[in-house]
Amino acid sequence: MYKRKIEEVLRLWKMKEGHKPLIIKGCRQCGKTSSVVSFAEQNYEHVVYMDFHEHKEYKAFFAGALDVDTLTLNMSVGIKGAQFVPGKTCIIFDEIQDCPNARSSLKFFKLDGRYDVICTGSLLGVNGYKTKEEKEEEQNASIPVGFEEIVNMYPMDFEEWLWANDIQPQHFEYLRNCFEAEEPVNEAIHQRLRQLLLRYVVVGGMPEAVATFFKTNNMNDVFQVQHGIIETYKSDMLKYALQEDKARIRECFDSIPKQLAKDNKKFQYAVIRKGARSSEYRGSLQWIEDAGIIQRCYNTSITELPLSGNAIADTFKVYMTDIGLLVSMLDEGTAWDIMQGNLLGYKGAIFENLIADILGKMGRKLYYFQKEGGLELDFLIRYKGECTPLECKARTGNAKSLQTVLKHPEHYHVYHALKVGDYNVGRDDALLTIPFYLAFMLTSSHRGQDTL
Repeated sequence: MYKRKIEEVLRLWKMKEGHKPLIIKGCRQCGKTSSVVSFAEQNYEHVVYMDFHEHKEYKAFFAGALDVDTLTLNMSVGIKGAQFVPGKTCIIFDEIQDCPNARSSLKFFKLDGRYDVICTGSLLGVNGYKTKEEKEEEQNASIPVGFEEIVNMYPMDFEEWLWANDIQPQHFEYLRNCFEAEEPVNEAIHQRLRQLLLRYVVVGGMPEAVATFFKTNNMNDVFQVQHGIIETYKSDMLKYALQEDKARIRECFDSIPKQLAKDNKKFQYAVIRKGARSSEYRGSLQWIEDAGIIQRCYNTSITELPLSGNAIADTFKVYMTDIGLLVSMLDEGTAWDIMQGNLLGYKGAIFENLIADILGKMGRKLYYFQKEGGLELDFLIRYKGECTPLECKARTGNAKSLQTVLKHPEHYHVYHALKVGDYNVGRDDALLTIPFYLAFMLTSSHRGQDTL
């Protein structure tokens, strides 16, 4: 296993006195189960594991009374080797969305306090197909508001990718010093990190894809894994979505590369299908977002804080949560083109999605600014207490919209800006340029991030 940031989240949760049952929420195959099981095995004498997706029969444990004594009795009978020792047993509910009554039971586990409970959920909040029995179970179940803690988990981010590539703490300290002092990174280190960045773009952060890359060093093997994950997502769309939504969800998902290929990357329903309307596809797009597969980037009415308060709800771009999965959806040979820098017009879309990947996996909500007349800023972030434009350039080049905004602070109220691209650290008056591989450090300077 590779080091993941969720490990520290779990450690701090366990140390917190009176902690609530914890739910780790994220898209399928982002590493939730392996991280939780590894943590439990290292920190508890006894681990009781239940996967409600693979073992539907476990749902029967929660069909009656939900008091802890009854539940632990049911589990000890139905699960071979299950042991319940107060303070020494961790109970894992995997894919808890498949058993609503198990989620209801979290209230009773919190009030009882004898056992720690960690849950994972891949499709929490997704509105989808349910059998008559499942509808009745969901109607009778209740969400234990105030008795659970929910944490989002994402595929491996770029910093975790650097950990996996044996970038050491002293290297991170050096990079942070360069970033904060606004000084260029040593050329040898700069070239090494450029190489690792391009590999991250094509491999992405899905743990199985990462493990396959390190095991075989063969991108064809990585593509097979990525395509398998995409097919799993499509299978979920067919299995869990409402019958009337299945085709529309697939159409929305398949349109994402075409949406990003446009000069104007605003999501347009007509790109999905000629004549398509938002009323037909709005719920389908929401389903994909709720599953953690995509993230929206909202246009704002003005370049001011708070970004959430100025967001325009029906004007947005859509990015894949994981950059490697986006690349796997493109034409064969795209990964090679990325490594060689031969992407022509589409490189902007890929590297914009890279920045969306990096910012999104920090837990940031995404925003941009565009107005009639052509002025567009790729991203807006809260940085050092200001609304700060962040422009993305796959290669060195002018950012005309950014220059316009910086020249007119009396109108746009923007005083500093960031540009990320394929170059080293440098400053030109109010504009700080940084290489793509340092974008993950922007998290260190924001506080009280905006949410929508």
